[in-house]
Amino acid sequence: QVQLVESGGGLVQPGGSLTLSCAASGDIFSDYAMGWYRQAPGNQREFVARITSAGNTDYPVSVKGRFTISRDNAKNTVLLQMNSLKPEDTAVYYCNAGRGIRNYWGQGTQVTVSS
Repeated sequence: QVQLVESGGGLVQPGGSLTLSCAASGDIFSDYAMGWYRQAPGNQREFVARITSAGNTDYPVSVKGRFTISRDNAKNTVLLQMNSLKPEDTAVYYCNAGRGIRNYWGQGTQVTVSS
């Protein structure tokens, strides 16, 4: 079992920045691929960023160059640095931990981009 707790969401103006944090507990954090997903009202949950246990990263075109995912295995934490935020980035952001068939989700944190 892995428990995930997100923090760092809030209200930010377009063009601003925000850093989300996900604290993990319960299993060997470094063995897991970690990811961020988001879900806006009326939309399906979509992939935002992923970092493997080896530190390789992946992003969709919609956030590439603006968002950066990183992990600190010593602190069991994964971060999502979000820059140049747009109103369409508004969503609930979820942290994910995956290893084989094991897949865990946090409770989500709201990010609102609005002037």
